[in-house]
Amino acid sequence: MDLNTIGEVTIARTRTDLTNPQPGDAVIAGGTWLLSERQDHLRRLVDITTLGWEPVTITDAGIDLAATCTIETISKLGGELPAEWTAAPLFHQCATALLASFKIWKTATIGGNVSLSFPAGAMISLVTALDGTVTVWRPDGTDYTAHIVDFVTGAATNVLAPGDVLRSIALPAGALRGRTAFRKIALSPLGRSGAVIIGRLDRPDDGGGFALAVTGSTTKPLQLRFPGLPTTADLTDALGGVPDDLWHYDAHGAPDWRKAVSSVLAHEILAELS
Repeated sequence: MDLNTIGEVTIARTRTDLTNPQPGDAVIAGGTWLLSERQDHLRRLVDITTLGWEPVTITDAGIDLAATCTIETISKLGGELPAEWTAAPLFHQCATALLASFKIWKTATIGGNVSLSFPAGAMISLVTALDGTVTVWRPDGTDYTAHIVDFVTGAATNVLAPGDVLRSIALPAGALRGRTAFRKIALSPLGRSGAVIIGRLDRPDDGGGFALAVTGSTTKPLQLRFPGLPTTADLTDALGGVPDDLWHYDAHGAPDWRKAVSSVLAHEILAELS
């Protein structure tokens, strides 16, 4: 798509290039969504791929993913992690939950997927399942962090203010050491995800808790937490407590269907991890 209203492209080299946002600005990294449809309200693009951020940083504390890290890199990452990080398969599993070709994978970024905050954002599913937090740069030079379930506030809405730039996403080692189970469903074999449900059972020395990420089927990501493996009744009660207005409605699934399949998939996950 030609963006014929764009009059300027700023190539960001340092953080100071991000300090003077104007109405009509948009940050661009992969641009796979931004360039897919009309953007008549935009006048300037600010390219952050030139800031030189290291895509992946691995430490004993966990993984730090730059916002400009591509989906292709994330897909491959699972095969490069320490053996004790048993949640590694989730990286490829969540990448495949995207309705995207391998060409998109090479360009699209985790930061773009999270910042768009669509219910079917599969990188949101990954970050929710692994207790991720995002770091955001404000244009005044300060930073703030937020857990992913607080960052995304609804369908295509989040806490980003004008001029804010998502800098990175942190995934803690404790979550990466957990056992995980993944389920995804769509109305058609190659359709957009109607529900992506992920369970994680932490090791006893990491607290032994159980977390269920409910995404795709809800307008914002949910994380249901339990001190250990819940009973089927406890899991049913927790899912039943999700407010009706959080179950998403669009062409890819009605709220009652999304609620029903999320429950089925959640109980399959519980059985797998028990």
